[in-house]
Amino acid sequence: MTVTEKEPFELLTPQQQLDHLLAVAKRALPAWGINAGAGIKLLSLSENATYLISADDSPVKDQSGAPQPVIMRVHRTGYHSKDAIRTELAWMKALQAEAQLATPQAIPALNNEIIQTVETAELNESRFVVLFELIPGEAPDESQLIEPFKRLGAVTARMHQHARGWAQPEYFERLVWDFDGCMGAVKLWGDWREAPGLCADMNVVLENTQVKLEQRLRAYGAGDDKFGLIHADLRLANLLESNGETRVIDFDDAGLGWFMYDLASAVSFIETRDDLPQLISAWLEGYQTQGQLGADDIAEIPTFIMLRRMTLLAWIGSHSETELAQQQGEEFTRGTAMLAARYLQDELLNDVVNGSLAKLSTQEPA
Repeated sequence: MTVTEKEPFELLTPQQQLDHLLAVAKRALPAWGINAGAGIKLLSLSENATYLISADDSPVKDQSGAPQPVIMRVHRTGYHSKDAIRTELAWMKALQAEAQLATPQAIPALNNEIIQTVETAELNESRFVVLFELIPGEAPDESQLIEPFKRLGAVTARMHQHARGWAQPEYFERLVWDFDGCMGAVKLWGDWREAPGLCADMNVVLENTQVKLEQRLRAYGAGDDKFGLIHADLRLANLLESNGETRVIDFDDAGLGWFMYDLASAVSFIETRDDLPQLISAWLEGYQTQGQLGADDIAEIPTFIMLRRMTLLAWIGSHSETELAQQQGEEFTRGTAMLAARYLQDELLNDVVNGSLAKLSTQEPA
């Protein structure tokens, strides 16, 4: 979220926050004709609270008429406007209808609106709530990611192809993941300098890395062939495997950014894995079955890996209350500094970049 002064919700204890969000979810249920006594299970808490709803009066039924579980998303205040959420849901709908990519579809409430607003007088706030169909799938096996990454690369290329040709709605509004949005003047996720365990030596390395990133990205450019509507959060937690198909969920961070940023987001939190080069190569192989990448795109893979990694570092610093940030902790800061040092020496992912450039040169017409 955009970093601002703390709101009343942020002054609550972690348990009070959970209780409050659960109360919001329960208040929203009747808007879809679901009894407030339905089963509610918290699935994740990050920018938003996501719940699995099980109810006999679920608005989604299978072919036999049996009620099906649905997903409820209770939005964080101050992160997205209603038009921004409408834009997200419109793109997800278009991806499924026009690009045949399975995405979670929003379920209209009884008033035929897909976004509901729940007022909470006790905190003087209002929250947007959306209900989604539950699409089938299992989380990828982290020990066997090569084939899923090939499929993810292909899916990402199809998403980018669709985004380039999509007629954006007149109410279009999304975050912008450019340099300013990631770590410049805007800092959508906060300042990486607030990361846990950041020492003076690490700070120098990361400051120099930020300078290099800005220079490289400015030279790379942001033309329509490089910059457009992206998912922006294709990490493992947002992927599902179903019958040999990789599906993408959680478009909450979708916005305008460099298409190559989607590759970097795919390796979020796993940038220090020994098999990172193989995963990136698999993603590139899959992508190029459905889309094209130029030599300049491939050459900047290390730049986008570092841009995303430092953006995540900022998120960890500004979201210290979350379980994910606490799990990553100071080790993530140390790992980021290590990657940054290699990047400054032009030693980050050299093998995968050079190998991919060599393959590309053999494919290009003489």
